[in-house]
Amino acid sequence: MSAEITTNRKAFRDYTILEKFEAGVELKGTEVKSLRAGLISMQGAFARIQNGDLYLFDCAIQPYERASHEQHESKRARRLLLHRGEINKLAAAVEREGLTIPALRLYWKKGRVKLEIGLGKGKLATDKRQDLKKRVEDREAARTVAAFNKQGR
Repeated sequence: MSAEITTNRKAFRDYTILEKFEAGVELKGTEVKSLRAGLISMQGAFARIQNGDLYLFDCAIQPYERASHEQHESKRARRLLLHRGEINKLAAAVEREGLTIPALRLYWKKGRVKLEIGLGKGKLATDKRQDLKKRVEDREAARTVAAFNKQGR
């Protein structure tokens, strides 16, 4: 069972997610304490490949107030742990197809922090409008079905 820490809802609005990957996150002790306290913002967080490793950028984990002597930086680059083949696959997709790697959600899995990243293609304004229109149509259809089922009792 995984307990969700936070999601990046803006990523689903701004990108069409083609494929998802699960990555471990290399964190300091005070960062883990801050995550348990819910002091995190993933708005605009993304991953980038540098020197053959995958790093998470723009993920703000606020400092832990009760830390004794060592404190972490709020927006430092954090290394993501993936298999080499997966990193190579992401690097090829980013280079050839011009895709990006947005951070989607952060969660606990067996006592460890995991990050779900996606291979995404940016949406145009028309795509966003079509998604909103489809969501409204689905909602109305669900209401109609619920009303019909309620009358049939």
